[in-house]
Amino acid sequence: MIYRHFIAPPRAFTQFSHDLIRHPRLSSDAVRLLTWQLSLPPGTRESLSRTAERARIGGCAFTRAKRQLKDEGFVHERRLQGPGGLWVTQQLVSNVPLSGAEALKLLAQMPVGPAGTTTTERAAPPPQLAPGRRSPAVGEPTPPPTDGCPPQDQEGNTSNQPPKPPAPEPQAAQPDGDDNAPAESHLTAARALVDAFPALSPDLRHIPRAMRTELTKLTACWLAAGHPPTAVRTHILRSLPDDGSPVRRPGGLLRHLLHDVPPPPPPGPAATAPPHADDHPHLSSRLAGTRECAGDHVQPLLFRPVDDETHCLRCR
Repeated sequence: MIYRHFIAPPRAFTQFSHDLIRHPRLSSDAVRLLTWQLSLPPGTRESLSRTAERARIGGCAFTRAKRQLKDEGFVHERRLQGPGGLWVTQQLVSNVPLSGAEALKLLAQMPVGPAGTTTTERAAPPPQLAPGRRSPAVGEPTPPPTDGCPPQDQEGNTSNQPPKPPAPEPQAAQPDGDDNAPAESHLTAARALVDAFPALSPDLRHIPRAMRTELTKLTACWLAAGHPPTAVRTHILRSLPDDGSPVRRPGGLLRHLLHDVPPPPPPGPAATAPPHADDHPHLSSRLAGTRECAGDHVQPLLFRPVDDETHCLRCR
């Protein structure tokens, strides 16, 4: 049995609806981001990204929380040109979900800040604006609202509105589609590579087991594009934080790092045999007769060849 005891704060408090706190489609980060914004004093212009930094919400978690708030109508954004022709971003945060038309009326009343900045306004809907048809507690999420730019046939100057995005090409390539599915050999190599990710760094020890399949498909796309396993490991190690900050969601970080596959490097000159350690007289005498392995290693590996082999015993 649970007993609850409440002591009303004498000052500095904000009232929130139970529907907002118990919203079934908002994560804890989204609720914290929204309540933090609504608790700021009137007139405070703090962007959502700055609030996420103060609330210690990571980059991936902030992107997911912001998308949820926009899908549910609690956050609206639009870009427009300010003085000097530079673009600014306006953000509207409300304590109830608003439709695109309702948010546009409120955004039209906001002053445009300096060019190149982001301005944020927290506002509840005025009495003449009824809340949107979306319910915060039930129903399916609706698509995010538009950016609020006037249509082409509306009166007035529309020369500054952003260009329309190009229409998507039919049958766009998908990483997990049947036509572009990685070969079984790539999946096998990617599976072994993903299983070895926790050994690369202590930050990657706790990768959720449920994400292994998704990470395997993403890694297989890198291998199918022509990247060797060494390039995949090097890309991950270079992207880990080097300031001592912990990685709270290693699976999400790996998914973000492997999502976009860059083009493979151009082929270089013909590979030559690795140099013998005897060619470097400055090395220690203990390394005499050793040779660098030409196999796939994270760091250079020296071995002592029996004949003229160029790969160590493990690679052979």
